[in-house]
Amino acid sequence: MPHPDTLARRFSLLQAAARSDPHPDRALRDRRLLALDRLLLDNEQAIADAIGRDFGHRSAAETRLLELFPSHEAIRHARRNLRRWMQPQARSVSLWFQPGRAEVRHQPLGAVGIMVPWNYPIFLAAAPLAAALAAGNRALVKMSEITPATASLFAELVGRYFAEDELSVVEGDVKVAREFSQLPFDHLLFTGSTSVGRQVMRAAAENLTPVTLELGGKSPAIIGPALSPAHFARAVERIIVGKCLNAGQTCIAPDYVLLPAGQEQAFIDQARSVVAACYPDIEKTADYSTIVDQRQYARLSACLEEARMAGAKIVDLAAAAVADPLRRRLPPVVLLDAGDELRVMQEEIFGPLLPLRPYRDLDEAIAFVNGRPRPLALYYFDNDRAAIERILDETVCGGVTINDTILHIAQDDLPFGGVGPSGMGCYHGFAGFETFSVRKGVFRQSRLSGIGLFKPPYRGLFERLTRILLR
Repeated sequence: MPHPDTLARRFSLLQAAARSDPHPDRALRDRRLLALDRLLLDNEQAIADAIGRDFGHRSAAETRLLELFPSHEAIRHARRNLRRWMQPQARSVSLWFQPGRAEVRHQPLGAVGIMVPWNYPIFLAAAPLAAALAAGNRALVKMSEITPATASLFAELVGRYFAEDELSVVEGDVKVAREFSQLPFDHLLFTGSTSVGRQVMRAAAENLTPVTLELGGKSPAIIGPALSPAHFARAVERIIVGKCLNAGQTCIAPDYVLLPAGQEQAFIDQARSVVAACYPDIEKTADYSTIVDQRQYARLSACLEEARMAGAKIVDLAAAAVADPLRRRLPPVVLLDAGDELRVMQEEIFGPLLPLRPYRDLDEAIAFVNGRPRPLALYYFDNDRAAIERILDETVCGGVTINDTILHIAQDDLPFGGVGPSGMGCYHGFAGFETFSVRKGVFRQSRLSGIGLFKPPYRGLFERLTRILLR
């Protein structure tokens, strides 16, 4: 754990370097992005091993697919587009100010902070870093104390591939995180829970530090009202696959399912088939991840017990599989008749528990979503274009995938972020480049401008010109 003086020293070093070189050229930014890409590429196995140690067992295949692959994609997307992003963007000029010219220039903010959660500790460090480095910033990264092996490895690797005044990684507990969020960054990006996000925002407000908050919430999956059997089966498959990734410990995992009344058993039957095909021996397979720590396992167990005591029906999706508290392996389950007052319907689940909620018509499904805090993600399954447009127009959320789950986060040319309790601001691709930049408006006056006519004394010609202006 760094001493507070060390934390302040690291920040001061980055801040001083940023101010001495306020606009790094494209070649330097590209070199830094390439260094981040090489760091991940050269150390793939070590990274997978560290994450596996932190989780007890984390599917190495999922680490490659969900952490390393999208990190490389984000970095390479930034490198491919960096020249275009850095060019000044011409803006229109009113007739009255011509032949002047206007443009927007993107300037680095300076020294930025990135606070990384435990569920995807590499991707949720690398993706913001791709945006911050492309924008020309220096960065200080706070890794989660819940994944200490990954944090230690990433700190060591960053020290090897970057100068300390370019990029630095901080380890440590909640106290260090609190001190980190109180530093006067030029921008602070936090990924984590809504409750902690409030604390980060309060701390940042003391310095008027602008924040991007990537939070969570209840992300619904809605199955359309009139799907064919084949399309229904496909919808269930994509929902279950999205839910079971990282054992449900994904901020945009489907949190509950809205489906036409009467189709609950069909969903359960198909879900069981999907789990059997994906995880034929879920208690032993290397493809199914464990819950990250005992605290999270106990929280999920308490949610299940509360639902059971309240009369909800809990349906196992993995045949003959039982929860293993010692290894923190929790097979996926579906919950029926889970009341709105229960934790599984009030809080982000962040685990392999999936409530089903029947609806009578699409109006009811839309009203259910809109009657709750705005979600980070929403998934809709249908071939009816009019129904799809209704969902897109009449619900508000951070992002949407149609006829699948999760995949909108992997599109580097789409912004990623939440709304209200699910987040504030966005990043990824050019949206991230803008988040970590000052959008500086520049107006270039012309020698031939007639604006000099609009000056005191305010009479005569000025009066005639003003009457024309105001028409």
